[in-house]
Amino acid sequence: MDKNTVTGLVLIVAIMIGFGIFNSKQATKYNEEKRVQDSIAHVNKMNDRQELQPVDSLNNFTGDTLQTNLSADSILQTAIQKEEEFYTIENDLLKLTLTSIGGRIYSAELKGFQTYSRNPLFLFDGKNNDFSFKFETSEASMSTSQMVFEPVGETQIVMGDNDTLVQFPLRVALGKGYIEYVYKLRPNSYFVDLDVNFVGLKEYIERRSTYLGLLWTMISPQQEKGFSNENNYTELAYKFPGETSIEKLSGRNKEKSEDIPVKINWIAFKQQFFSAIIINKNNFDNATLSFDTYPENNADKLMKKFHAEMSVPYNSANESQNYTLSFYLGTNHYNTLKSYDLSFEKLVPISWIGIDGLINKYIIIPVFNFFENFISNYGIIILILTLLIKLIIFPFTRKSYVSMAKMRLLKPEIDKIATKYPKKEDAMKKQQETMALYKKNGASMFGGCLPMLLQFPILIAMFRFFPTSFELRQKAFLWADDLSGYDSVLDLPFNIPFYGDHVSLFALLMAISMFFYTKITMSSQSQSQNSMPGMKFMSLYFMPVMMLCFCNNFSSGLSYYYLLSNVITIGQMWFMRKYIVKDEDLLRKMQEHAKQPIKKSKFQLKLEEMQRQQQLQQKNRKKR
Repeated sequence: MDKNTVTGLVLIVAIMIGFGIFNSKQATKYNEEKRVQDSIAHVNKMNDRQELQPVDSLNNFTGDTLQTNLSADSILQTAIQKEEEFYTIENDLLKLTLTSIGGRIYSAELKGFQTYSRNPLFLFDGKNNDFSFKFETSEASMSTSQMVFEPVGETQIVMGDNDTLVQFPLRVALGKGYIEYVYKLRPNSYFVDLDVNFVGLKEYIERRSTYLGLLWTMISPQQEKGFSNENNYTELAYKFPGETSIEKLSGRNKEKSEDIPVKINWIAFKQQFFSAIIINKNNFDNATLSFDTYPENNADKLMKKFHAEMSVPYNSANESQNYTLSFYLGTNHYNTLKSYDLSFEKLVPISWIGIDGLINKYIIIPVFNFFENFISNYGIIILILTLLIKLIIFPFTRKSYVSMAKMRLLKPEIDKIATKYPKKEDAMKKQQETMALYKKNGASMFGGCLPMLLQFPILIAMFRFFPTSFELRQKAFLWADDLSGYDSVLDLPFNIPFYGDHVSLFALLMAISMFFYTKITMSSQSQSQNSMPGMKFMSLYFMPVMMLCFCNNFSSGLSYYYLLSNVITIGQMWFMRKYIVKDEDLLRKMQEHAKQPIKKSKFQLKLEEMQRQQQLQQKNRKKR
């Protein structure tokens, strides 16, 4: 492989490392740590919740609607005095706990999943989260979070055309009117429908009000193994109505906020592998969105606090106002999200440069899912996937190898040219003769670089696929207990900057394989190429070390794939040299090509012209 091939490889890896460094900047702690610690102290105080009071049967919810006066003070006083009660509704996938204070979903547990610490997996849980409507009265600003809701009548099992659903109404009365939340949960579904009814409140809500505020906040707990890696993919996203693309507030920021003055269809509080999404089929009028990130290694294992303030239209002339909302509380499994046709699948970051997204969408994910049906070991699936990719790109690999082989066979001649022109002022002559040698023997200085660049989208596709693939979550292979997170064979008692506090064996083996692959390819280069300042150090030592530091805290599945890719490529090079592209055959073809008349290229003619101009300038200087 010539210097341009090595340069291409260095550039590719440098781009990946640059993106990784940019992607992992979030791992640093807040400079304002005291402010964050105060916030955590407040969260801890709010977490002192009362013990849940479960309900034995969904069909036994009865009770009279809570009656209150129209005084805001009396509503607050009632909420303080009334003991908080909890109610549970669930299906095959979700277990939701509702609270009487505010009538909101208190916690959402996803059945069948656990955190990395083997605890039940909650998307959110506790008093730190909020869902409430805000409105103005003649006395004060009010919020449903201050009100006490109670079940109305009996919970209904409603028969539909295709399935059944649990319908559970909660209501708070305000004089002659009331606010009602009706939760609807279908079997085997991650969707929770919420019908909100404001009835008979014309005399209570300020007549000049044209909208109601809607507040939704959620504290995202740490679910996975590595904080920094999970934090990079924990972000806030939203979609405009009529669009297929989505917008994101990047999780790599420590904190971020954005005002959206136009309509929004849905808003997502996205974790690495799970999401909580609120959808309004009639759209929200506008929104203010923000998040704050907790410091790494905080005692409560919290990741981010999401905050969304939206508004919905309100017409004081109407006797009742009805709002139809839905929550998606489920996994970030690409095919599952895609099946809803709501652009949810865009939450899974499978694309960076465009073409890599197409590779993931139409090749990698379908092939991966196909083998899932037959093979339970995901390490074996990655091995088969790597072999298939290497088979597909083998023509490019062969072309790259042929170019390197030509350079290796021309190495003695190139070294002679370098010896012939040792001085810097003769660089133009050396370059000219080298290009002539390439041309004469049918070699190309770009022959090894172009195939490498053509493989670049596949490398990026893999880089995007492995850390966000729900299929790899908590799947073990060899010593790695979770292919979606880093593997560790040794925990260090200290933290090494840019490396971490552990030793990832897959990352280490990947870096070693990269070292030997580079060493093999550089052996075909001429003495002049290897003596280029910094080239040998950058390619042979610096890049493997940088990749080691980068991958040490990244997905072990990705490190495993890069390890396999390097080992297979080295094996292909050995096989081609021994059985396919033999040196004697290639040398004979080069000699035959050398006998043919040489047609000078435009580049070579330009070099000759530059050389003549240089010689002319030297003569003029001597005359002076």
